[in-house]
Amino acid sequence: MRDLGVYLVTDTALCDRHGHGVVGVVRSAVHAGVRIVQVRDKHASARDLLALTCAVAAAVGDHVAVVVDDRLDVALVARHAGHRVAGVHLGQSDVPVTAARALLGPAAHVGLTANTPAQFDAVARLPHGTVDLLGVGVVHPTTTKPDHPPALGHDGFKRLAAATELPSVAIGGIDLDDVAPLHAAGASGVAVVSGICAAPDPGSAAASYVAAWSASAPAAADVGRRTGRGPRLQAGGPR
Repeated sequence: MRDLGVYLVTDTALCDRHGHGVVGVVRSAVHAGVRIVQVRDKHASARDLLALTCAVAAAVGDHVAVVVDDRLDVALVARHAGHRVAGVHLGQSDVPVTAARALLGPAAHVGLTANTPAQFDAVARLPHGTVDLLGVGVVHPTTTKPDHPPALGHDGFKRLAAATELPSVAIGGIDLDDVAPLHAAGASGVAVVSGICAAPDPGSAAASYVAAWSASAPAAADVGRRTGRGPRLQAGGPR
């Protein structure tokens, strides 16, 4: 199992709550040990999301993987302009992952949200290498995604993660108490939104999640030895 650790998903309104801004939160979180940053703003125009993505990539793209939520067009334009953007994370209603892979190329990152057995079965039928990582959730109900599907809980996440060889990152209402049981349930990482973006001190909050993930590693090690899962995900993109 590839150890992806803490995966930050940005929320512009939450990042502005204490005056840090998205780039400020991202810098603090990466300094604390966050390994992946997904730039997400459901309300931004394509132009504004592109500007935000490029700013995040300029700040941390040399150190961690920066991916764009939903918008393949934004990821492509950012990469074409030479920004360090690793790829895209898509939902079930976004463009097909096969198209994303074809346009981004074999070395880019393509993630996909999946939360039902039928969706996992569909992923299994894709050509090998189409998808690098699955975002699995929601684990708990969350206000950052009001239209979310029914919550899986820890047991539901465990059942789905066991059904795929792809790395599964848990998302949805995850707090510090969830980190250890999700790690033990087979999570390759935990995605956090509010717990870091809305914190008065996002660096300290991120460090707490990173420490909780690291402390739970021995309990998850046996899961990793049994599954041997690992994605193609690295910092950066084309210059």
